[in-house]
Amino acid sequence: MKLSDYYEQVKELGHQRTYAAGEDLLREGDVATQLYFIRVGAVRLWHNDDGRDITVQFFFENQVVSSFESFYLKQPSIFTITAIEQTTVTVVPGDYLRKGLKDNPKIMAEFADYVCHRFIDYTQYFLNRIEESPEARYRTLLATNPKLVARVPMYELATYLGITPVSLSRIRNRVKKDSPA
Repeated sequence: MKLSDYYEQVKELGHQRTYAAGEDLLREGDVATQLYFIRVGAVRLWHNDDGRDITVQFFFENQVVSSFESFYLKQPSIFTITAIEQTTVTVVPGDYLRKGLKDNPKIMAEFADYVCHRFIDYTQYFLNRIEESPEARYRTLLATNPKLVARVPMYELATYLGITPVSLSRIRNRVKKDSPA
């Protein structure tokens, strides 16, 4: 059995819920006890740094999200998960996933591979934040994931890039001027 097949089985044990844009699926400080399989919509995983939002990742249709650190360690989450548009998810209690991972080594191996890829994505994200200028980060994102740039509201995109919305607006204007008509 593949991890995607297992996810389909696990989803059958959950229930659907719809969140309005701006509504939290999980709040910083709460312990993540469930997984969210996104059916329609988008969410952002973010952290509040003394009143400043830092968006770490976006999740879209057919992706699974939780505060995995909180879920795995059973400790309060350092992240909030918020819908950025009306979003319908299948909410699955984490115990179902844990049992399946424990009972099926092949599923556990595929899950570990998924987590490793997520770690690699995080590593790349943090290196880009350190090494690239804000404009270079925007240009890289525009080249590698234009759908994300088009879909995500500008405020959330700015927090993902580590800049203010005003700075993002200026960068977008410069990039438009540099682009061939």
